[in-house]
Amino acid sequence: MEHHPPRLRILLVDDQPLFRRALATLISAQFDMTVVGEGENGRDALEKARALHPDLVVMDVNMPGASGVDGVAAIRQAGMTTPIVMLTVSEDDDDLFESIKAGANGYLLKNVRPEQLFDDLRGVMRGEAPIAPAVASKLLEALRTGGIPARGQTAPSAAPDSGLTRRESEILQLVADGLSNKEIANQLTITEGTVKNHVHNALEKLHLTNRVQAAAYAVRQGYAHPEGTRD
Repeated sequence: MEHHPPRLRILLVDDQPLFRRALATLISAQFDMTVVGEGENGRDALEKARALHPDLVVMDVNMPGASGVDGVAAIRQAGMTTPIVMLTVSEDDDDLFESIKAGANGYLLKNVRPEQLFDDLRGVMRGEAPIAPAVASKLLEALRTGGIPARGQTAPSAAPDSGLTRRESEILQLVADGLSNKEIANQLTITEGTVKNHVHNALEKLHLTNRVQAAAYAVRQGYAHPEGTRD
């Protein structure tokens, strides 16, 4: 008898019913994904996340009543660590930065190809942090100038005060360079589980909530290689 892996349970939050239903149909057609609930604003996101316990939330940014940023913040304040990916038409700097500071795990644009979207959603569950190429340069530039501290925090003044071990700092640099846990494990010749543990410990020490914020810290501290210089 053939056994299939558990399907990724996704909560969709978007105020446009036609788009939401179409995306739900496309997602549920994937062999490893299913949509378990839908909402139309950030308030719905919190209520349905509490009720349904999805594996992943895919949410628009600009919605009436309560925005996607409000939804991310509310979910994080409720103590839930459910991965959240913003899927939006907005390339606005404030929408991008506020989403990341609130605790979003990725920021994608609605012009993404369906196949790429599905791959990105799978990547989030492996600990990756997808950012649309059209806005990635804005994020990197802001991070380099220290413009995006973690939510509720100021940028640390010096890396040695972080309490990170040498290995944690090394892995943080590779996270900032865009490597996945699997790629980091292969490069350092350690297990993927060990990488996850080091990333988790680094986040705890830095009081950060996700890999995007960890990458921001690394860039501010000069851990990350300038573009084009990593071997």
